[in-house]
Order: sequence, then C-alpha cells, then structure tokens
Amino acid sequence: MAAKILVVDDDASICMLISDVLTDQGYTVTMAHSGEEALERLTGESFDLILLDIMMKGIDGLEVCRRVRDKVECPILFLSAKDSARDIVAGLNLGADDYLTKPFEVEVLSARVEAHLRRQSRLAAAPVGRGALRIGEISLDAENMIAQRAGETVPLSTRELEILGYLMSHAGRTLSRERIYRDVWKTEYGDISAVAVNIKNLRLKIDPEWRYIKTVWGQGYRFVTQSGLEEEEHGA
Repeated sequence: MAAKILVVDDDASICMLISDVLTDQGYTVTMAHSGEEALERLTGESFDLILLDIMMKGIDGLEVCRRVRDKVECPILFLSAKDSARDIVAGLNLGADDYLTKPFEVEVLSARVEAHLRRQSRLAAAPVGRGALRIGEISLDAENMIAQRAGETVPLSTRELEILGYLMSHAGRTLSRERIYRDVWKTEYGDISAVAVNIKNLRLKIDPEWRYIKTVWGQGYRFVTQSGLEEEEHGA
C-alpha cells in the first residue's frame, strides 16, 4: 500500500510541485493550504508522513505541530524559508523530525521523505520481542513503538523513540553527538544540534530528573546501566 503523505503549504504552486513529485514516486498525497485545513485533515485521517510549511497565515506550521505532535506518531518534516540555527532549533524543539530550508532541491526532499518512511517501516516491521529493552523504570517496546516510565506510556515522536532505543541498546557507553547523529539519522551531513534538541525533549518527557540519560561534558551522552542504577540506590 502506498504511503500517505500530507503536504501543508499556503503557496499553492509549491504544494502542487511537491505533490506532483511525490505522486510520481508512488505516494498518495493529500494537500492542505492552511494550518486550519491541516488540523481538519489530521482529525479525520491518518498519514505516514507530514510535510509542514511554517510561515502560513492564521495557524502557522509551528502551532499545527504543537497541537498534533502527541497525537500522531508519523514523522513531521518542516519546510521553511527561515534558515537560522535559532529557527531550526525552535522547530525541532516542538517535536519535528527534520527541517528542510527553502528553496530546496526536489531530489533532496524526495530523499528525506524516503529515508523517514524507510525508518518508520523498519520500526513497524520489527518482529515480536526484538528490541524490547528495560532499564529501571524505563522500557521500550520497539515492535509497537511504545515507551513507558513506571508502567505509564509516554508519547514520543519517532525520532525520540529511535534515540531512546539507541541509547538504551548502548547503555553504559558514552556516545558522541556525531556518532548519535550518524547512526540514528543515517547520515553524516546535517544540523548536529538536532541531537541535543531531541535529547532535551526526550528528557522532558521520560527522564526529567536526568537519572537515566547522563551528559558527559565535552564527550556526549550515556544511558545508565541497571547495575549503575542499583549502585545509585544503595549510595555506592
């Protein structure tokens, strides 16, 4: 079944261009020309990926993302003419999985879309029991894309689930931002600040006490091991 993609942009020509490119690649594309229309679509339909323009009249893309991020599990890719680090970080802070600046090459857009859908498919196709991780109160069921803290489900974006799984599967090891970006994003080119932004969001949702995800200053991040938690509890 063809992946369903929602393209949201108040510029009809850009919307149509993206739709034509993705339709030619075999995707099923739905267009929305405002934030209000996008929210209506997302209320009644489910999508495999959302391409979301930021600067729109009325409800802008940032607000759309803010309203739906905890309700949809699919990747959200921002499209924007704003290309400063501050703007990119702000978008990622809201839970977006990627950020592509305008103008963009359609080949790059297509590659980003394909990469995110491929990653999403791998997560959904994980066999029963594969990737099931538990350390302390945190558990991750990769098959069903469910993360829990003390038995309570914690809504995470696809990227946050990937990072959590990567950190937990390498528990006890210090991982540099460069390595996390390369292995999770599957590329060595891009905005590496996305690692810190996504880990910040991940902590807020599942580890606000910073008990599990440790920052190793100047080196990267480390997820504690079970034995490390037990030593902490006994005051070792």
